[in-house]
Amino acid sequence: MSGDGRIVLDGRPIPYRSGDSVAVAVMRAGEHPQHGGTVCLAGDCGNCVAEVDGIAYTRTCQTPARPGLVVQRHPAAGAPPLRAARQIDVTTAPPAGRIPVQRIEADLVVIGAGESGTAAATNARGQGRSVTLLDARDGEEVVGIYAGPTVIVRTPKGMAHIHARDVVVATGAAELHPVCPGNGLIGLVTARAAEQLHTAGVDLGVSVAIGSPPSGVPCTPVGGSLRRIEGVGRVSAVVTVDDDGEGERTTACETVIVGLGRAARTVLWRMADDLPVTVVGPAAQSFPLPEAPTAGTVCPCSRVDVDDLVGVWERGFQDLELLKRAALVGIGTCQGSACLPHLRAFIAERSTAIPEPFTARPASRQITIAEAAAGVHVDAFRRTALHDEHVALGAQMDRFGGWWRPWHYGDHVAEYWAVREGVSLGDVSTLGKLVVSGPDAVEFLERLYPTGVGDIRVGRSRYALLLNDGGHLIDDGMILREAETRFVLTFTSAGAGHAEMWVRDWAETWGLRVHLLDRTMSLAAINVTGPLAGRLLERVGLPSPPRFLQHVHAEVCGVPCHVMRLSFTGEVSFELHHAVDRSVELWRALMAAGRDLGIAPHGLQALQGLRLEKGHVIVGMDSELDSTPRRLGMEWAVKMDKPDFVGRTALARTAGLPDPRRLVGLTMPGSAPTEGSPIWSDRQIVGHVSSSFASPLLGHAVMLGWLKRTPFPDEVMVDGRSAVAVAPPFYDPEGGRARA
Repeated sequence: MSGDGRIVLDGRPIPYRSGDSVAVAVMRAGEHPQHGGTVCLAGDCGNCVAEVDGIAYTRTCQTPARPGLVVQRHPAAGAPPLRAARQIDVTTAPPAGRIPVQRIEADLVVIGAGESGTAAATNARGQGRSVTLLDARDGEEVVGIYAGPTVIVRTPKGMAHIHARDVVVATGAAELHPVCPGNGLIGLVTARAAEQLHTAGVDLGVSVAIGSPPSGVPCTPVGGSLRRIEGVGRVSAVVTVDDDGEGERTTACETVIVGLGRAARTVLWRMADDLPVTVVGPAAQSFPLPEAPTAGTVCPCSRVDVDDLVGVWERGFQDLELLKRAALVGIGTCQGSACLPHLRAFIAERSTAIPEPFTARPASRQITIAEAAAGVHVDAFRRTALHDEHVALGAQMDRFGGWWRPWHYGDHVAEYWAVREGVSLGDVSTLGKLVVSGPDAVEFLERLYPTGVGDIRVGRSRYALLLNDGGHLIDDGMILREAETRFVLTFTSAGAGHAEMWVRDWAETWGLRVHLLDRTMSLAAINVTGPLAGRLLERVGLPSPPRFLQHVHAEVCGVPCHVMRLSFTGEVSFELHHAVDRSVELWRALMAAGRDLGIAPHGLQALQGLRLEKGHVIVGMDSELDSTPRRLGMEWAVKMDKPDFVGRTALARTAGLPDPRRLVGLTMPGSAPTEGSPIWSDRQIVGHVSSSFASPLLGHAVMLGWLKRTPFPDEVMVDGRSAVAVAPPFYDPEGGRARA
């Protein structure tokens, strides 16, 4: 229990007493926890929420006061300001603490330690059951019930995720808040709140009680029905009428205590739906609705008044869910705990039935992102099985295509030369890998791809573009034939997910007999590349490596691999696709076997240059959303003599039309310009550079860039220097080195 001390409210210190909540301490100082409205001190409304120690929408009635606690009340209207708007220096602000999480298995969870909850727990224990009893008054605040059922609890020590066999909700009933003119003033409390404040020694001043008076609290009961509350900022009088609606009477006061009835606390069980959840006690009871409101604020969280409801109703939004959304009522911090009874009464008066409460959504209380994510770490960028190997080798890791990948190992030029002159390893596990099999596999792939598929022999492969209906490039990769009706498709790292979806969608649309198996995550891949790559593989179990565009299944270093002879680097290259759990073993064995050959790994920075020297396009980097094979200079990969394929109609329709857009190769002396640099001709921008690299071998910069005006110039300006259009590839145009 905290001792007496001070908290800071809106920048000034105020005292508190031992056992005070923040809300009680604020009211002891003659203030309102927010800016007005009925205070219930039970967590049922949003009239006490404030920013506490930097966390907005904190219920101050359920937050114990402690020395130095900083409380900033939310503005009287609107949401709390964003931190950025307050010019907080995020570089010097202390980092948020990690929220610990407990994961607990439980037999029976009882939510609420009141009379009904305690009785349910006692009865269950008598039957030999193990019971976990939770109560917000003990700091164990249940914020949601999810499938399982899983009960999410905010505790003083962090978060608890309790996986239960059964759940009992015994949350009791909340007191009704008044809806009338003046119900947003300071000085309104519920009967139970008045009892708490009186016990805590808070002076309520001259008090009147409407409805059922509180027990033991000095006040003057006033008969009749509440008509309005008068005052400027604070309560100065209450106006009541006789039960027949006549005889208006004004009573001067400083505090209005309201005992207008109760409503079941249903938020938690309404979010439980068909889960094994039992409701007991007042939470399961049906209480009479209040009189339909005619004026005043209905939803204090969103500041929605009766006139707002009437306007929305008259526009035709007369279903509870529609009225809720159109008027923004019941969507605030209390999820309708304060306003839902009045909203139902409003509709019931205007229709033939009383509407059921709307669906509640977790969380029942505002929680921070850190609390919601407690115990969960999701890296949006995936890691290959070799991630730690790269780090151990000194790799500078970066994010590319949805993965963490080595950008370089300290010297990208040395890595470049390892590929051009010796042997090097590259981690290409990120490539998409999709198996297509079945009786209709050939027909399916012929329809899908713009290249021929049926004439690919078993053990051979072919480069292919993947087009959309408009004939635009969406991905590229290889088609490898393993058997008459079994193929392996590869896709780019960034495009693999979309490509798989695209392929599956067409398989379902055409209704062909094909089976699709995505193996992107289950298979790793290592690229062994360079003039000495074949020699290395001969040492480690592959005496007769496949020839260019061939592929075989074989053991390499004792690891079963699908060995694919391809080349993205322009040198002899073998992709070794293998089970992901053996990737580290294979990588280490290859590094050890090639030590005397000067083997070294290469990262993406070197690979970017190697592939650019060969003029290879990276989809999404060198291509645009509407890039066609003609614009990319890749019409050789499209067989228009095929009767049909995805995108063929669009390509045939546009084949005779002029097209002022081309991806071209460019060279220039000196350093490489920044990718994205504009391309100039006749003092006008005619395009931009998509890829650039200062080639160590060629001694000048090579680029791919877009020209978007005809006639296409042979010489342009980039970065203030002259560049010449050159048809790629820039290196080994005959492809002899890759086929060696």
